[in-house]
Amino acid sequence: MPKTPDYFHGKTIVITGAASGIGRATALIFAREGANVVCADIDEDGVEKTVEAVNKLGAQSLALTIDVTKRAAIEDMAQLALDGFGRIHFLFNSAGAAIRRSTFLDIDDDLLERTFDLNVKGTFYAMQAVLPHMIENKFGVIVNVGSMAHRRGGPNTSVHYAAAKGAVVTMTMGVAREFATKGIRALSISPGPIDTAFAAAAATTPQVKQAMLNDIPMQRFGAAEEIGELVLFMCSDACQFMTADTVYVNGGGGWR
Repeated sequence: MPKTPDYFHGKTIVITGAASGIGRATALIFAREGANVVCADIDEDGVEKTVEAVNKLGAQSLALTIDVTKRAAIEDMAQLALDGFGRIHFLFNSAGAAIRRSTFLDIDDDLLERTFDLNVKGTFYAMQAVLPHMIENKFGVIVNVGSMAHRRGGPNTSVHYAAAKGAVVTMTMGVAREFATKGIRALSISPGPIDTAFAAAAATTPQVKQAMLNDIPMQRFGAAEEIGELVLFMCSDACQFMTADTVYVNGGGGWR
């Protein structure tokens, strides 16, 4: 939570991947705090539902159907956010996926390229789109979603995804250090299994799900809201010396 009451009131956050899961949970948490929430996702119906939920909390919001793998679409997203609210204070890059599970030798060019387009280029484009504005205003916080997979390598199922998330974590560190004197902070979050559609897709059988749970000392999946609350803290004035790090949220484990 912020140190200053109403810290987020009237400030604007842009969230990619806002139609579901961690992105949607984070949108609702920022709405609870009175922020303006720009919700972007390729899923038009899902992002509209997120905005409806945000509006019910009394916050201002904007629904954008955006493909984050397209630079022009991301640039439009940033401009529409500025047109709607005048400032972008925070960016949360939640859009990402493993596309599909695959053993290493079965990863083909298409899977590798699509995985990096979504997870790496989507994050890269969004940061490039908002950073000039943040630098001009001498303030901005960027939070990107990494993964425990980048530490564990994703053997047997998702080396392509682990490699992409490793790139996200490294890129976040570089941006944080390059712009640290410009009023910018950049951080990443590396979750273990979170109770979302993404985790459900990974738990292909009851046996696989149990194996995932066995690797978590807390013996449960995380909740999307638990990640959203961490994003809120990272963006707040309670941790202004925090930048360039990735925070692992995994119940003590984090199977991938």
